[in-house]
Amino acid sequence: MSGSEIQKTRVINELRGFIRKLLQDPKILEQSLTIARQQLTEGSSAAAMARIANEISDTTSVHIPEDPAEHSEADKLFLELLREVVQEEQALY
Repeated sequence: MSGSEIQKTRVINELRGFIRKLLQDPKILEQSLTIARQQLTEGSSAAAMARIANEISDTTSVHIPEDPAEHSEADKLFLELLREVVQEEQALY
């Protein structure tokens, strides 16, 4: 298996585990979106994204490392999707 195949497999496994958590506790999405809405009112800076990650880790069963340099691809994807959803919501108003 090549390095890129190993990386893809690892990301897929991380996403599978994350989706499993969401299915087991659907409140995670609601809580995560609420946190993102609160934190993104002043823009989507790196500091705001770090605060979102920390608050999600503190209030849900999802653990995202404090240091953005330690975020996995799945962590980054989840945070990016939260930001996109909130920005789309704000664009509607």
